[in-house]
Amino acid sequence: MKIAILARNANLYSHKRLIEEGEARGHYLRIVNTLRCYMEITSHRPQIRYNGEKLERFDAVIPRIGASITFYGAAVLRQFEMMGVYPLNESVAIGRSRDKLRSLQLLARQGIGLPVTSFAHSPGDSEDLMKIVGGAPMVIKLLEGTQGKGVVLGETPNSATSIIDAFRGLEAHFMVQEFIKEAGGADIRSFVIGERVVASMMRQGKEDEFRSNLHRGGSASIIKITPEERSTAVRAARTMGLNVAGVDMLRSNHGPVVMEVNSSPGLEGIEKATGQNVAGKMIEFIEKNAKPHKTKTRGQG
Repeated sequence: MKIAILARNANLYSHKRLIEEGEARGHYLRIVNTLRCYMEITSHRPQIRYNGEKLERFDAVIPRIGASITFYGAAVLRQFEMMGVYPLNESVAIGRSRDKLRSLQLLARQGIGLPVTSFAHSPGDSEDLMKIVGGAPMVIKLLEGTQGKGVVLGETPNSATSIIDAFRGLEAHFMVQEFIKEAGGADIRSFVIGERVVASMMRQGKEDEFRSNLHRGGSASIIKITPEERSTAVRAARTMGLNVAGVDMLRSNHGPVVMEVNSSPGLEGIEKATGQNVAGKMIEFIEKNAKPHKTKTRGQG
């Protein structure tokens, strides 16, 4: 098979591992820089151009689209879909997962456990916004933040109010969530491929740090998840429409709650913490499922 990896940095661990595993199975893989692609949009023969030429034909595409280029990356991926190339994750599903507010609304509609969340526009609603999540301490998140950036803990009512006022002053969109104290600064990342969890790790934040992101100095270790956590992760990925997802959960007093569903989860942390060949399982999923025009939306959404 000929497989494109839609990404910008060929040197990332995740991309090197995908190429390594794909080539070991006899496939041809190529990193295609998302931002260097441009589109020839026609009714009958849509094309992607790259470095002044028509891009070669691929059987499948693995989208590794960074959050900062979601809009353009999704447009390029839609073009692949219109050309009949099988996407490991579809453009519509990636768009759902990247919209933090929409993703939570979709998960809530399916009855999946979530931290209590509030969202408002008017400054006059700030006090009630904080009451909804149970008061301080509370977590205040920018909707556009990634990797723990733009996530702040309001430890007291006064500090939470100051943070909210500051975000409003920047005209930034944000949401307020209950603080799951019993999680102890740790979360679970479950890696879902298809309809099953293939690996799970616990990420523990540094001392006095409520965010557990590995990019912020957190540590990772293998963990055995419960059947309820396993079911929650699979249902969350399915709700987004993702074939491959990193589902981040907290252990709360009322069961697992989903914090985020990541459509381009990194492989380094999960493979090193668990010893699982996650990259190989991703290639295997493509081998079993890739067929021309096998998408739910075919670039329509």
